[in-house]
Amino acid sequence: MNHPQYTRRNLWHTWGLLLPCFTAVSLTSCASVESRPVGRKAPVPTPANVQSASIGQAVATSASAPAPTAQPTAPASGAGTAPLREVTAGSPPTEDRPIANADMRSASPPKNAGRVARAEQPAVPIETAPSPDNPSDSSLPEPSVPPAEASDRAPEEPTPLPQKEIKLDSAPLEAGDMAFPINLATALRLSEARPLIVTAAQAGAWIAEAQLQRANLIWVPTLNGGANYIRHDGFGPDFNRGLNTAERPLNQNVNFLYTGVGVIMEFALTDAIFEPLAARQTLNSRRWDIQTAKNDALLATAKAYFDVHESRGKYAGAVDVVKRTELLVDRIGRLSEDLVPKVELARARRMLASAQQNAARKREKWRVASADLTQVLRLDPRVVVDPAEPDHLQITLIDPARPLDDLIPTGLTNRPELCSNRALVDAVAERIRRERGRILMPSILLNGFQTPNELIQVGAQGFGADSSLDLWSVRSDFSPQVVWKLEALGLGNLARIKEQRGEQSLAIVELFKVQDAVAAEVTRSQATLQSAAARVVEAERSLHEAVITFDGNYEGLAQTKRFGDVLVQAFRPQEAVIAVDELIASYDQYFSTVADYNRAQFAMYHAIGYPALELTDLHPPGDATPVDTSRPGYLPPVESGPPAATR
Repeated sequence: MNHPQYTRRNLWHTWGLLLPCFTAVSLTSCASVESRPVGRKAPVPTPANVQSASIGQAVATSASAPAPTAQPTAPASGAGTAPLREVTAGSPPTEDRPIANADMRSASPPKNAGRVARAEQPAVPIETAPSPDNPSDSSLPEPSVPPAEASDRAPEEPTPLPQKEIKLDSAPLEAGDMAFPINLATALRLSEARPLIVTAAQAGAWIAEAQLQRANLIWVPTLNGGANYIRHDGFGPDFNRGLNTAERPLNQNVNFLYTGVGVIMEFALTDAIFEPLAARQTLNSRRWDIQTAKNDALLATAKAYFDVHESRGKYAGAVDVVKRTELLVDRIGRLSEDLVPKVELARARRMLASAQQNAARKREKWRVASADLTQVLRLDPRVVVDPAEPDHLQITLIDPARPLDDLIPTGLTNRPELCSNRALVDAVAERIRRERGRILMPSILLNGFQTPNELIQVGAQGFGADSSLDLWSVRSDFSPQVVWKLEALGLGNLARIKEQRGEQSLAIVELFKVQDAVAAEVTRSQATLQSAAARVVEAERSLHEAVITFDGNYEGLAQTKRFGDVLVQAFRPQEAVIAVDELIASYDQYFSTVADYNRAQFAMYHAIGYPALELTDLHPPGDATPVDTSRPGYLPPVESGPPAATR
């Protein structure tokens, strides 16, 4: 049994042992807070140094829009590793070094919706933290001064490094790549006729044209020519009332030959009147389908083109991350083992391997996107498409702030699909009138006589008995007829009218479905466009913060602080490794968001029904440049125009 006094004595003894430990921990925490280097964090981007693309402004591409002209440079933060510097508690703060943001200035918005103004697009400078100009001083010497002596030495002022502005390197092409330079204006111009969906729509219009021509020629007779031979054996017509004479025998073996030509005609008057009207509306529908196909081809081309931009931009960012990570691995590897365990170097090398795999995947997607674009435009599938515009380019065709009450009526007015369906409704209305007229209007016939199907009207005939054919004469037979017909006593005509009314109801339902689809597509496009317009600003900010974070951690590896006799780093290597992963995500997010914005602009342009001709010919986003549209010999050539009638 424990005595109370003995227990209290033990408690006081325990508190006496623990109190110095708590005091030491508190002092160590205070020293850790006070020794944090001051002035190393770059300022948050402000309107003074951030010029992002404002929503609603038009950034037009053109063939003359310069691509980034800066020579590829390595990241400034990694040009050389800075010598190890000690930063102890109470050291004077270093100067702030702001990191400027990418210049994403946009041109003024177009005055007319759906038109693209021309503008010069600047390159994207991305400033990073400065680095020493002399790479030979990049070694990180291990501290040779004992910790006790180093603590007595006065802290050295870190020398401010000169700022250096760099630009993101262009995505590199490999030796075996077949580069295919092209700009947006050229791609849109090629989308007007080369895609197969346009060719298929044109073939449908050619069929409708032929059907209209046939409808206009219903009343034109058909020219026939040929011969008709008849052999008769046995009794023939009895002209002698049963008397069998040599001159007129009852058993008549006769040869008959009739040869000549005929002009035959048979048509319903109601078909000649109303079928051309219905065929005309069908042709109008097929011509609207061509415009629909061109609009769809323009959208498909734009999406594929900006997929190439997105994948190429991500690849350029991935290559930049690989270069930065290589410099990071080199710096961590040359730090003292007393400061950085070997496991941190392994962690950085693993991140380098991951960054290299990411770059390989991004290059793969660039090639895949190039194949998709060449498939749409029917170009050489072996090439790697290299757009002339910078990958950060933002194009504004439609103001994202336009209300739906303005956009939806515009789409319902302009969409060619609606015009096509309205023409089909009108075509069925003409066919209803045709069936009604069939009851009252006659059929017109013109034929011959005493020939198979009465097809021969003028010619020569020959007769002969037995095996002779010696009686020849000229013969002509014309039989014009006007006939009124009631199919199934008129009940069949009523069924025909009912059938066409059902076809009309079906066409009207299809028209309503297209109207609802257009309204929904406009709404979806606006939601996507507004979301992309909001995200692109945040994605730009995220990218620059990621660059700032990496450069700050990279430079921080050269800083140390002292706790008593222990020299530790101000920034840990794992923080720099995490910054690499965040930089990869920020590059991907930025270029994806910019591409989403551009694709959403063309999707909205398509949704409200603005014609592709506006961008391909009337107001193109720049000047189209000549490109090689030839294809390998093992692929069929791209033809244009209707096939010949004699083919």
